[in-house]
Amino acid sequence: MTPKELIGCVGGPTALSKALGLRHSTPLLWKAIPPHHCPEIERKFGIPRERLRPDLFERTPAPGGQG
Repeated sequence: MTPKELIGCVGGPTALSKALGLRHSTPLLWKAIPPHHCPEIERKFGIPRERLRPDLFERTPAPGGQG
């Protein structure tokens, strides 16, 4: 996912920056979503970290082999 796509999914740069405790313009400057923000974005917006940065995070199968 690109930063621009993330910003669109969460309701704009203000919503994202407030949720992460950043300045309004910071997410607009990202070339890629910083990995250290992925867990917090996942918690606050429900977007899995493996969707945010599939190059860094792998999908964890659900218990029992489902998923």
